[in-house]
Parts: sequence; structure tokens; C-alpha cells
Amino acid sequence: MSAEATAEVRSIWQAGVDAVDSGRLVRAAVRCDGTTLEVCGREHSLEALERLIVVGGGKAGAGMASAIEDLLPADFLQERVSGWVNVPADCVKSLASIQLHAARPAGVNEPTAEGVAGSKAILELVGGASENDLVLVLISGGGSALLPAPCAGISLQDKLAVTRLLMLSGASINQLNCVRKRLSALKGGNLARAAKEAGAIQGLLISDVIGDPLDIIASGPTVADAGTDLQALRVLKKFASRYEDVPEVVWRTLEARAGDDDGQAAGELPDSLSNHVIGNNEVAMAAACDHARSLGYHVHSLGSDNQGIARDQGVALLELCREVRAGQGPVEMPACLISGGEPLVELAQTDQPRRGGRNQELVLAVLDEAWDSGLDRITILSGGTDGEDGPTDAAGAIVDQDLWRTARTLKLHPDPFLAINDSYTYFEATGGLLQTGPTHTNVMDLRVAILTP
Repeated sequence: MSAEATAEVRSIWQAGVDAVDSGRLVRAAVRCDGTTLEVCGREHSLEALERLIVVGGGKAGAGMASAIEDLLPADFLQERVSGWVNVPADCVKSLASIQLHAARPAGVNEPTAEGVAGSKAILELVGGASENDLVLVLISGGGSALLPAPCAGISLQDKLAVTRLLMLSGASINQLNCVRKRLSALKGGNLARAAKEAGAIQGLLISDVIGDPLDIIASGPTVADAGTDLQALRVLKKFASRYEDVPEVVWRTLEARAGDDDGQAAGELPDSLSNHVIGNNEVAMAAACDHARSLGYHVHSLGSDNQGIARDQGVALLELCREVRAGQGPVEMPACLISGGEPLVELAQTDQPRRGGRNQELVLAVLDEAWDSGLDRITILSGGTDGEDGPTDAAGAIVDQDLWRTARTLKLHPDPFLAINDSYTYFEATGGLLQTGPTHTNVMDLRVAILTP
């Protein structure tokens, strides 16, 4: 049954990913009958539009842009559409009117000079918008690193130095965003401000953040920044043990803009702006649950807001599986447990080479916990819906009784690999990697566990 169960757990996960296919989400939100373009309920006459400008950034950008082009009449697309969308290098393809720009290498989620150049091209494009133009902004997870242009006077190296300092010092995501938005040319609503002369600006967002906070998705290029320069300074002073830990130009820039009281907030956003979340983890979860039921499983959803530490999440999921198998869980056999969210990996200090990601680490923790007892009738998959898990070419990993036997035969105990976060190497050796390539969407992670009689 193990091979059949593995195929079914993959099909349930894939059903969730398919439901948040970026093109599918765009086609549900945008319609065009040849004369009228309707975007999330707002109608625009094609005859009255001088230009449709499509910009954005994110792992789902290629699929979103391609879907927009497919919806439009050929003559309108050729004559009045222009655009620029920053995407990972392995998502680039040729489109008719929208430029897909390789803003970073595949699997390397860090800002680059190419990303800065693409961001400047976006600002220039929307800066030329007029009152008869519609600007569509396509935003998805990963957009923060893909739209890295710093504000005037700050270099990319300065911004990276600050970001790395905060990340290594244990700053929260809110503290990190507070600072980097104040140092960005696009984030914190600055992209929308650059398009202020447009007749209408509409943001289409695919969320990769728990709860869908608009200002956090890709650091909010079309959403007002609630933070101030003074708040950003306070964060830096908290985490910089020495003045020289932060580039002097960053101190000067923030201090020059900060007021005497609460600091300087960014300017108002254009009245013509509206933002729309068109897809999230809940959509993927619902589709995965439906598919599992169609296969005959009794389904228990653990929700889309699972966070915590990846290996702890893996152990907790296995424990719940064991309870279900023993007839003491929240659902009867045959059972399917589905959860979404995005746990964290606690990185160990090591000089040894390592590869992995949060999904692979979660599954490896399952195997470690089950090392002595096995995984009889239990199959667990954890995968990133974007097809990327950490800086690897895997979306995640799958473990079942067959893989457990293989690992035992090879005498590959998970513990040494877990100790240095080297989960990819482990599953590469045992055959448990989930490899999909880029999915052109991104709504956090999806975990599926099935238990068969």
C-alpha cells in the first residue's frame, strides 16, 4: 500500500497547489469581454484606456502576467499594453507585451543588482502613467527580495548590511520590515505613490503570509507603511551593539527624515488605489481537503496558521497520526490530516556543508521520531507551494514506511543530519525529495498526512 499511499498523498498536495495556480486565480478575478476589462468588480472601458501598465514582483509573477495577456484582445495587447514584472530566473519566459525580468537566480532568495535594475524600470514605467491609464500591480510571495531597490542615497550593499544585522540579531519580521521599508524605493506603498498620476491603480495580491496582512506581503509595495523613521532608528539602536555595525549613511538618512516627536511617516497613497487578495493558503487547503474526501478519506484540517519550529511541528504531526491510528484521534480511519502555514528552522552553528529547508527539516524530524517504531500505515508530505524549500531545488519531502526501511538498511540515522540542518542531503540519499520545479504560485506550505487501514 505504501506506493499507492505515496501517490495519493502527492495528489492531495498537488490539488491544493493547482487551486492556487496563479493564472487560475487571475482569471477568477479579472474578466474581459472585448470591450470592458473588469478587475475585482471594477470595470474599465478598453476604448477609454490609453494604456494598461502591468508591473509587479513575486514568485507567481510569470503566471499572473501571462494570464493577464491571455485575457486581452490581441490588438489592445499589442498597441496599448506595457509592463515589467520581476521574477526568479527560472520563471522567465517570453510574453507579448510584458517583460519578465530575472531579478535573482533560482533558489537564492536574496536581493541582487539585477533586482534593483528591474525595480527602477518599474518605477520609471509607472511614473509615466497618466489619468487615462490603468496600472495593475501583481504582487506575490518572494516579492520583497525581487523588488529590492533602495531609497535615494542608500546602496543595495547598505540595505543588505542592515537586513543581515537584524536577521542575525534575532529581530522579528515586524522589526525587520519596519526598517527595510524606510530604506526602500518601492516597499511601504512607494510603488503606488510613484504611479499617483494614473487614473486607477489596482493591486492583485497572492498571499504567502498568515492572516493575509497586506503590508507584509512582499513588504507592501501598494500598502501604506504604518512605521516611521524614528521607529526604524529605535529598532536599529536596539540591535546594533556598535554604531559602526550600521552603515553611517543609513543612520544619517533616517535621522535627517525623523521628526522631533513620532518621526516622519510616508506620504498619502493615491485615492485611485485599491488592493485585492486573490489567493491564499486557505484556498489551497480547501481544495486539498476536497480531493482527499473524493479519495475516500475522512479529513481533519489543522488550519492555515501553523507556525512554530519546523522539527517541533513534524513531531507534533506524527504524534497526532499515531493517535488517529490508535483510534484516539479527531478523525476515523482511513484518515487524512492537512495543515498549512510556515514554520521556522532554527539554524545550528556549523562549518560543515549543508542544504535544506523548513519542509524537508519537518519531515526529517518525523523520521527521526519514528526511527525505532517505524511508520506503519503513515505517509507524510510537507512541501512549499512555490516549489522551493530553502535554497534547494526541492519543494519539500515525503516519508513513509518504505523510506524508513531504506534508511534503516543504509544505517542513515536522521539525527546527525538534523543537527546541522542538512535535510536535503539525507533525502537525496534515501529518495524522499519532493521535486516539482517552480509552480508559479506561492501561498506558504502545505502538509498532508494519510493513514490507511
